Amino acid sequence: MTRFGDIRCVLFDLDGTLIDSAPDLGLAADEMRTARGLPSLPLPDYRAHAGSGARGMLGVAFGITPDDPRFGPLREEFFAGYEQRLTRLTRAFDGVDQLLAGLQARRVRWGIVTNKSRRFTSPLTSAMPLLQTACVVVSGDTTPHAKPHPAPLLEAMRVVDVDPQHCLYVGDDERDMIAGRAAGVATVAARYGYLGAGADVAAWPADAWIDEPRQLLNLLRSA
Repeated sequence: MTRFGDIRCVLFDLDGTLIDSAPDLGLAADEMRTARGLPSLPLPDYRAHAGSGARGMLGVAFGITPDDPRFGPLREEFFAGYEQRLTRLTRAFDGVDQLLAGLQARRVRWGIVTNKSRRFTSPLTSAMPLLQTACVVVSGDTTPHAKPHPAPLLEAMRVVDVDPQHCLYVGDDERDMIAGRAAGVATVAARYGYLGAGADVAAWPADAWIDEPRQLLNLLRSA
């Protein structure tokens, strides 16, 4: 039996895996720049760092890191701005709707495990009909630890009542693969996602790689 031979539940990262939220994340940070008289930056500058949330967006917009004393107040301002535009430009990646329909046709449950806080995850998933059929949603603050710690994945499996050998995790960041490996589940890296600047995706501890969402169905069919 292959690593994907008896998958009963597929868990997904959210940003960069199921949805392209980079436009709303990037513009929330860019609006902070322009409000201060700084020139706007192009979206591609933000896109590669979208998976890092406020840390990544503020790093691009202002060149600061979390240890900068300005980071805390700027982060709260960013959160407030992002909250106002949560789903204005955010869309599911092409093929995600077919992927989720294919999983449902195979009677494979699916859920979300993200480092995005519940403050944003709950309204976002409620506003996007495609995401409302998730059997579980674990946010970055659902458990005491966020990925790459395995706790969020273990919590999702507890809620769904599925064993690790029957579970698969798909994500676009190395920490997703590390968390999945630590939780004992099969892992698939989404190369169409944000990945992170300069990421060596081939070196991630993944069991497989996909270049678009529907390829995951091919992995399951060939198992």
